[in-house]
Amino acid sequence: MRDAVSTLGACLESLRGQTFADFEVLAVDDASRDGSAQLLALAAAADPRFRVIAGGHGLVAALNAGAALATGDLLARMDADDVASPERLARQVERLDADPAVAVLGCRVSLVDDGRSDNAGMRAYVDWSNTLLTHDAIAADMLVESPLAHPSVMMRASVLRTLGGYRAFDGPEDYDLWLRATDAGMRFAKLPEVLLRWRDGSGRLSRTDARYAPGRFFDLKLASFLQRTPPADPIVVWGAGPIGKGWARALIAAGRTLRAFVEVDPRKIGQTVHGAPVIGVDAARELIAAVHLAAVGRPDARGRIRAAAAALGIERLVAVA
Repeated sequence: MRDAVSTLGACLESLRGQTFADFEVLAVDDASRDGSAQLLALAAAADPRFRVIAGGHGLVAALNAGAALATGDLLARMDADDVASPERLARQVERLDADPAVAVLGCRVSLVDDGRSDNAGMRAYVDWSNTLLTHDAIAADMLVESPLAHPSVMMRASVLRTLGGYRAFDGPEDYDLWLRATDAGMRFAKLPEVLLRWRDGSGRLSRTDARYAPGRFFDLKLASFLQRTPPADPIVVWGAGPIGKGWARALIAAGRTLRAFVEVDPRKIGQTVHGAPVIGVDAARELIAAVHLAAVGRPDARGRIRAAAAALGIERLVAVA
């Protein structure tokens, strides 16, 4: 954390108020200059469960430093501007203890955005993310967007060690971690309760740092898809809008074979886009052996594509955005 004095007090108070008492708080201070360090020092002096770690090398270094010094088997993430429900740690510990197969556990979140008028996209993201509760649902939408709010997560310390910690690179470290966990066969889950108030302030790194720009997320999605998909497999893209066309361009540039676009709009059927024909849904039956991408932005549209593909007997369908 860095320079979070305006929100840090409420964050710390929410941790002190947890019904689960057997925990330690490792607060990594990344060279704050606004009084945050003094507030952390007071918290540590009043409660031996709170420890302050001096940082100063960026978010990924702070995350890895805190994880390296943690003594527990479970690691919970939280930012200095968030507020945890009193039951958060208890409920997540209970679930992970009861289900050893779950490696990474989130919870539903409520968005705190101070009523900003420019935040419709973030509200839609939270609404979507809050629908993904099971491993299958999370895995099915893994290439749509990051399916877990990072500060809501509790994971097993062994999982982070196995994955080699957070990776420092020119992109989003949390989404990268979820993709690597997926590739390693690890299982996810999310509690249905809202256990975190997640603040979306105008100064958040996801809004100000180029590492969290949409293009950085797309690069990770594309790399993950290419790694999972044999190079010789032809690809069919459902949706000839901006998302579908963007995926098509990237796949062609990567040397993959684009066989067709699938569309429901009769005005588009029969056209050629990026060298591939635009066909109707029924015609997709002839391309059943291809890898099919549901490349649309709206969750309801993805649902309709999944239903249509299933009715045609298409088994290899990947949702992307």
